[in-house]
Amino acid sequence: MSYSGAGLGKPGSGKRRIRDLLTQSDNRVCADCGAPDPKWASANIGVFICLKCCGVHRSLGTHISKVLSVTLDEWSDEEVDSMIEIGGNASANSIYEAFIPEGSSKPGPDASHDQRMRFIRSKYEHQEFLKPSLRITSGKASSTKSSAYLSSSLSKKIVDSFRTNSSSQQPQLEGMVEFIGLLKVTIKKGTNLAIRDMMSSDPYVVLTLGQQKAQSTVVKSNLNPVWNEELMLSVPHNYGSVKLQVFDYDTFSADDIMGEAEIDIQPLITSAMAFGDPEMFGDMQIGKWLKSHDNALIEDSIINIADGKVKQEVQIKLQNVESGDLELELEWLPLDQ
Repeated sequence: MSYSGAGLGKPGSGKRRIRDLLTQSDNRVCADCGAPDPKWASANIGVFICLKCCGVHRSLGTHISKVLSVTLDEWSDEEVDSMIEIGGNASANSIYEAFIPEGSSKPGPDASHDQRMRFIRSKYEHQEFLKPSLRITSGKASSTKSSAYLSSSLSKKIVDSFRTNSSSQQPQLEGMVEFIGLLKVTIKKGTNLAIRDMMSSDPYVVLTLGQQKAQSTVVKSNLNPVWNEELMLSVPHNYGSVKLQVFDYDTFSADDIMGEAEIDIQPLITSAMAFGDPEMFGDMQIGKWLKSHDNALIEDSIINIADGKVKQEVQIKLQNVESGDLELELEWLPLDQ
């Protein structure tokens, strides 16, 4: 599974490919504490980390986390390919942080060394937040060799889960765009949308993914519209974010923009692919898209299996506009469903 950054899947300098991956918005902050501008990575885990968390990763040993500098160290082709395959922080965290228990929280950029150590060991060494099907256990691992085998087995199992699901769900259509699934977006409602007419607006929503566009109906004279309308988008192999725009419909002039936002669908898709058939599981949380200064989320967006379907509730604060929130529900539909 790879993200859509330009050139990530193409041959070239290993360091250039890693730097390209680092430009993704989720990789601009440390995977473990959220500190900005990480310059280190765990090559076998597939995350970018800051200097302080890097120190904790090094203390775990290379059998758990192999730390490399993005700029100073030489990367093997296998290490680069593994990072690209996993896709970066959001993708990896949707697996490694799928089940953070209530009452526990990630350390912040100013956390102490002890706080970082407890969280990072729980996350990677003890696998406490991992989904059960990916946990590797072996009674009492009494040697470094045994621990190294467990860690490499875990990393391989996670990478294989992306590779297997991705390749099995890609139709081989020569000369056509390869799709890996469908995204159902339910536009639920808007709240306190901006006024673009005399006293109100006639809002509608446009979703864009690649060359595709999907549009909702127009709700007349309403700043708190309720749509409950389903829109469908085909998701290509090299997908990016879904662009969401709200417009005010005008009969005699160009429609006015009422705000926009980007929806990162990578956490939803990577979580869904890692679990496989959701009908085999009961209702449960399998991942989340975390609120940050780089996105338009009002709060963390939780990814759940509910009634045999992978769904995600999303609450968006519209950007580049004076006011307006939007409530959506995403659902992932694999091609074989």
